[in-house]
Amino acid sequence: MNLVEYLLDLKRLITSRQDVRLLSWTDRLLRDGTYLTVRARVQFTDDSFIEFSEAAVLLRREAVSKLHYSYHYQRGNQTVFRYDNAPHFPGLPNYPHHKHIGDQVEGCAPPDLARALKEIDSILYPASK
Repeated sequence: MNLVEYLLDLKRLITSRQDVRLLSWTDRLLRDGTYLTVRARVQFTDDSFIEFSEAAVLLRREAVSKLHYSYHYQRGNQTVFRYDNAPHFPGLPNYPHHKHIGDQVEGCAPPDLARALKEIDSILYPASK
């Protein structure tokens, strides 16, 4: 996959959903196709939103690697969760990848936008018992 395809996949994850409104989207792809940045804000039907950003590079032919990411989900004034890889918690497992939940921070596997959206879906649309 090249960065153009990667960018299109990200946008499709959002635009294929009927329950969201794309409030903002900014992307920048270097002309030679080796570096990409994307930043977006997406609103859900309950007015909660996710803001996400990624910076990715093409390491070798068809291999995309994320340098930086943040997936921040908020309802009202409360942050529900945020995944990011800012290097400020070196003692956590899977450093620098971590997840903020309220005031808590825990190590985690590197997430992607699809995983963050799936987690939001489990909050917005809990399975009926």
